Amino acid sequence: MLKQDSLSTATPGVAAEVVRPAWKHIAAFLGLTFGLTWLLDLAIYLHGGLARPGTVTIIQLQMLLPACSAVVLGWRLFPESPLYYQRAVGRGRWFYSYVLVLTAVYVICSIGIFIASPTSSALPVVAMSPQLVAFLGIPVLLGLRFIAGREGMARVGLAWGPPRGYVLYGVAFVSFYVLQVVLNAMFGLGPAHPAPALPPSGPSPELLVVLAAVESVLLAPILAIMLAFGEEYGWRGYLPAELCKLGRVRGVLAVGVIWGMWHWPLILMGWSYPGYPLVGLLLTVLFTIGLAFALGYVVFKTGSILLAAYLHALNDQVTGFLVFLGFKPFDPVFSFGVGIYALGLLALITVLILRDPLWRSRASAKVHLPPASAVT
Repeated sequence: MLKQDSLSTATPGVAAEVVRPAWKHIAAFLGLTFGLTWLLDLAIYLHGGLARPGTVTIIQLQMLLPACSAVVLGWRLFPESPLYYQRAVGRGRWFYSYVLVLTAVYVICSIGIFIASPTSSALPVVAMSPQLVAFLGIPVLLGLRFIAGREGMARVGLAWGPPRGYVLYGVAFVSFYVLQVVLNAMFGLGPAHPAPALPPSGPSPELLVVLAAVESVLLAPILAIMLAFGEEYGWRGYLPAELCKLGRVRGVLAVGVIWGMWHWPLILMGWSYPGYPLVGLLLTVLFTIGLAFALGYVVFKTGSILLAAYLHALNDQVTGFLVFLGFKPFDPVFSFGVGIYALGLLALITVLILRDPLWRSRASAKVHLPPASAVT
């Protein structure tokens, strides 16, 4: 959870006392998150790897694990957490109970996927069921927003952020990936014309592409925001709350490295960089560093993890839609998109972002938190 930790106020001529990260908290979070995630990845590897039917659902469970770990630790073990069970923060905290229930549903269905035969007719039903529960996150958020109010939600780290932020930052993310397609086409690193894989019968190809675009860019990111929140609450909320006590730049840089390493087992199995497992490990870390600065900047500017979760979901859906259109680079490493050449553009964007004075602060983000006196 994001916290307003900064240098303590000091009198003129007296050095301010630096607030140090709670390394035990960081170790507990990383140990639980990495332990659960990498055990899950080992199970994927031992049960046929990424090609096994239903694996996408298991990877969605992986996305929820950072939030699940952070919620459990903050709720029961760390009294200073805004989510601590004895802290009077109101009904907005109920949302995190929903996150735990959603994770439990994914766990049950993932076990079913591992147990079921890959050819079982029940497998698609088991794989899709938890996504229906994930879609309920939107009405849960809306209901709690009505019950707890804006300030009540902000107190537990669920500020919505400015509506214009969803539009402006959303357009920026979409533009970035469209630019990758254009650059790949210009330099012969990817196809120049769409070639979507369409069913042989049904609506016209043009209509299907339009529907897919609407679904991927407008609808799916909203529906997928709960899964993205699972990552963002951990990587943009809980962990930076401590690491940014070292300074925002160093804190976000560390988060980017850790976030990339968290993906490593999937990369070794062929995720994102098929055919380049070892090179993919390095590129994944470099890419997540750039993305960590972009998403971290959004959270510092708006104080909204929900906005970061929306952008994360939009990021995933737009890249998936471009692949659906046939704009997959010829080579995942030597190309724009998530390849080596894209990292140059991402580095340039990061340099521009770092020009903002907000990076000089040691505060984690602009969020409202309950006072310590609220602990009973």
